[in-house]
Amino acid sequence: MSTGRVRTKKKACSSDQSPDNLPLRSSGRQVKKKAAEAADDDDEASEKKYRKCEKAGCTATCPVCFASAAERCAKNGYTSRWYHLSCGEHFCNECFDHYYRSHKDGYEKYTAWKRIWTSNGKSEPSPKAFMADQQLPYWVQCTKPDCGKWRQLTKEIQLTPQIAKTYRCGMKLNNSAKTEGSDQCSMPEDLRVAEVSDHWWYSMLILPPLLKDSVAAPFLAAYYPDCVGMSPSCTSTNRLPGESNLVKLEHLKSVPNLTVAGMNKYFQPFYQPNECGKALCVRPDVMELDELYEFPEYSRDPTMYLALRNLILALWYTNCKEALTPQKCIHHIIVRGLVRIRCVQEMERILYFMTRKGLINTGILSVSPDQYLLPKEYHNKSVIIVGAGAAGLAAARQLHNFGIKVIILEAKDRIGGRVWDDKTFKGVTVGRGAQIVNGCVNNPMALMCEQLGIKMHKLGEKCDLIQEGGRITDPTIDKRMDFHFNAILDVVSEWRKDKTQHQDVPLGEKIQEIYKAFIQESGIQFSELEEQVLQFHLSNLEYACGSNLSQVSARSWDHNEFFAQFAGDHTLLTVGYSTVIDKLAEGLDIRLNLPVQNIDYSGEEVQVTTADGTVWTTQKVLVTIPLALLQKNAIQFNPPLSEKKIKAINSLGAGVIEKIALQFPYRFWDSKIQGADFFGHIPPNSSQRGLFSVFYDMDPEGKQSILMSVVTGDAVATIKNLDDKQVLQQCMTVLRELFKEQEVPDPVKFFVTRWSKDPWLQMAYSFVKTGGSGEAYDIIAEDIQGKIFFAGEATNRHFPQTVTGAYLSGVREASKIAAF
Repeated sequence: MSTGRVRTKKKACSSDQSPDNLPLRSSGRQVKKKAAEAADDDDEASEKKYRKCEKAGCTATCPVCFASAAERCAKNGYTSRWYHLSCGEHFCNECFDHYYRSHKDGYEKYTAWKRIWTSNGKSEPSPKAFMADQQLPYWVQCTKPDCGKWRQLTKEIQLTPQIAKTYRCGMKLNNSAKTEGSDQCSMPEDLRVAEVSDHWWYSMLILPPLLKDSVAAPFLAAYYPDCVGMSPSCTSTNRLPGESNLVKLEHLKSVPNLTVAGMNKYFQPFYQPNECGKALCVRPDVMELDELYEFPEYSRDPTMYLALRNLILALWYTNCKEALTPQKCIHHIIVRGLVRIRCVQEMERILYFMTRKGLINTGILSVSPDQYLLPKEYHNKSVIIVGAGAAGLAAARQLHNFGIKVIILEAKDRIGGRVWDDKTFKGVTVGRGAQIVNGCVNNPMALMCEQLGIKMHKLGEKCDLIQEGGRITDPTIDKRMDFHFNAILDVVSEWRKDKTQHQDVPLGEKIQEIYKAFIQESGIQFSELEEQVLQFHLSNLEYACGSNLSQVSARSWDHNEFFAQFAGDHTLLTVGYSTVIDKLAEGLDIRLNLPVQNIDYSGEEVQVTTADGTVWTTQKVLVTIPLALLQKNAIQFNPPLSEKKIKAINSLGAGVIEKIALQFPYRFWDSKIQGADFFGHIPPNSSQRGLFSVFYDMDPEGKQSILMSVVTGDAVATIKNLDDKQVLQQCMTVLRELFKEQEVPDPVKFFVTRWSKDPWLQMAYSFVKTGGSGEAYDIIAEDIQGKIFFAGEATNRHFPQTVTGAYLSGVREASKIAAF
């Protein structure tokens, strides 16, 4: 007892004493409480009553509560615990209790938010997440050109894109748009703003930013919003009441091609859950490898990057007819707190990266010199492009829009390369080269058609196979032989699984071997007609390869199918590819009739010599000439190309197909074909396989009378030395056999292509020769010393043989050139 008395007196003496020095009577509890307060007074007499932030390393020495929700909010005073959201944004324990404790006024608001968050999102609905999503004040940047300062809005103001787009310092946002005084911009910016751009500030951020009402939301309805950088609390990401995540995902399994109302149906930039490979598509919840390489700081938590990348992609596909600039993106970034400043800063970096890669701001866009798409540090380059085909023009358009000086040297007297449209037929454009778009979903050709306001004609699936004599083949026979044909190719696929390049054989030989083995083992005997239908399908395969099957690799004939291909409709570009090509070329510096003979890259700069003796000096050269010309050394390189590259060039084949187009006085085929876009010709024997095997109706509207057909495989060689009239005569003989029951009139106009004889082209498209592999495309595409670059369909492993592939290879090389 005596010890207790002594302690009590000691504590009492140190704090509460009466004027005459006698101890006051007090309970033990009161004494202990007062003693503790006295001890705190001693410890913090010189610092007032501050407590540091809970987060180790936080630079805020005197935190301030942003919430001001509780009646006893600490403001900038003392609280038992400071909760950290960022260096500069904290809330006190009293405000925490205000929302978190069930007997407090804010609890109902917190639980209502929590219900919405858990029904939509995947992350934990913690009090910190609630504060970041609902209570942090917004920050907005002054749009006055000579100001640009960041200002914190009052807590009750909800930021909208319109406010962000028009905000000026001092603007009253409650009831009017008037500003308070004329010199509000002269007020200093909050000191916290300068810290946001530092790396350590971002590393101290507790929660990643989740955008509100993102433009990407309609594209990403199948995902948890917080997994793709969006807030689960927004109405744009809400689901119907009672709809579970499982129901949502299961629903989308049956509707994989999610399209956004009012948007081109071919624009599907994001993968949907459980969706198969689709070309030029990104996963909205995962960073791609090249993105991780460019932005390694987001490898641990990619949320901010994904939020901004998804927003930028959605904005681009919402309006692809205008260049997407940082200014157009900023006001769509709606997120509370200082992190909005960081988002705006990062958005510019991400936008430039996506522009350089050709993910956005691509196609036929043309920009003026004061609106170049990349910053000035990219502009100090000069590039010469050899060839004005789809690849060369795509690269030139990209580089020109980046602000890089570009000159195109073209050997022919026209642009387009293997795109060459004939517009002399009445009312219809007929492509001497490419005219079909194979798979339109995310195809850049579909994008450019949207930019130009062009409609493509969807090709129907109906294709009647007509025998010589005029009889239409029973569809069940066609279906059965198509099944057997595909079964043969399946066996080829199984055979090649364990085969090396040295074990490769010609595709035609392997198909014949499998076919014979099947006949012997099954005992099935195909009828003469069935054999002829099989020959038709083989001619279609030769059309796809651009060669007879005796030269094509059985191991790698369809190497590109291992990569995601363009899905969706196959279409006829009725206005012709030249419409797109001409628009790409608009405003570019193109020099025609200038064949390049020599490229010397032995010095610091590259020297390009043309046939007229002119020597052009530049920093970088992009070579886009056809594979056939590379194989024949049409350009001399100094130093010579590496053995590896030469071997790759020669391991591919320069495929050839030819076309014939005919205009008739009337549409004699209509009653028999009944609105189909094309019809097939069953060859009477294998020796005539590939000779006018398919006929296309070139006017889907049915007003003009024009047919176009193709010559493929060995048939190309049979017409090579015939004159055009002899080829026409053979084609008319076939047509009169197919429509024997009626009179077929003579054509009033026609043309026959001669791609194999064009000195500056000599081919249609590439294929993998026996003993080669798809890797050759990548090897040809490799740059040399960061000076010489290569593009063209024969450099695109994923999409060879197409205008789309050539175009994308040009975009790819423009990105590489800009980055060097």
